[in-house]
Amino acid sequence: MFRETATFAALVAVLALAACGIGPGLTGNDTGGIINWTPDHQRVARAWASEHCARYGKIARISSVYARYGQYISFECMFPRHR
Repeated sequence: MFRETATFAALVAVLALAACGIGPGLTGNDTGGIINWTPDHQRVARAWASEHCARYGKIARISSVYARYGQYISFECMFPRHR
């Protein structure tokens, strides 16, 4: 019984830790975020960033792109300028 409980607790801990930190795709908040770089992600990064920032009533601006695996595309969420 103890072994089954310990195994279940370890499985729950691993699944909880898998949800922490930077996962695949986009990570961000109301000020901006990052998208892990892959050739496929670079093609859709502007759309992902725009969709993310629109949740906060802001527009996206890509601030940097490091086009290598393991690097990131970063973006800022900014209020639109009113003319």
